[in-house]
Amino acid sequence: MREITLQAEVRTPAQMGKRSKAIRRAGKVPGVYYVHGEANIPVTVEEKSLKPLIYTSETHIINLKLNDGADKSCILRDIQFDPITDRPVHIDLQGLLEDEEITVEIPIVVTGGIPAGVRDGGILQQIIRRLKISCLPKHIPDHVEVNAGEMKINQFIHVRDLSIPNITILETPDNTILGIIPPTVEKEETPAADAAVAAEPEVIAKGKKPEEGAEPAAGGEKKAAAPGDKKADAAPAKDEKKK
Repeated sequence: MREITLQAEVRTPAQMGKRSKAIRRAGKVPGVYYVHGEANIPVTVEEKSLKPLIYTSETHIINLKLNDGADKSCILRDIQFDPITDRPVHIDLQGLLEDEEITVEIPIVVTGGIPAGVRDGGILQQIIRRLKISCLPKHIPDHVEVNAGEMKINQFIHVRDLSIPNITILETPDNTILGIIPPTVEKEETPAADAAVAAEPEVIAKGKKPEEGAEPAAGGEKKAAAPGDKKADAAPAKDEKKK
């Protein structure tokens, strides 16, 4: 496993509490170093020195060099970020003892190039990206490699398929790490039946349509004569003759 050297200063009681804000304004990050059987040590580190530990997928052992001359071997157990600026605001450093196992999470790296199943149209899905393990500090790996090159569609790799020397895997054996699933096929919409989209039938009135000029049925109103209608003008001629 790669080892990174990290310079740190031991915080004095006067630098504790509200003084943490002043430490951050100075470009430093407060934190604490702890290990089983020893007193906790409050520390501060340069913010920029944390970049190799934050922006990486690898697990590293830290050689912590304190300004009082002490050297401590540890790992970055936790880091807190400001929710607005996304800058680190606090770190937890867990000390390592040579003869004591430690529980850590290590990244899973998929190797083997493009899997055979993906070349056939399948989709690679990685379910577990970090593996929880327990081992002595000297056996902590940078990462775990999983070869997916020969995987075909509907093939999966489970936790039980891994074998790592000197390491105890703390995951459920049946958990799936990654697999190749068939491509998603979208169903075509079924055309609507002709009857469903046909127009409503035209309603036909009962009886015959009256011919033009015919009188309306009994009880119906007579149509007013239009001005200039010859039949209407001819009606009064009989009265004029009686005179």
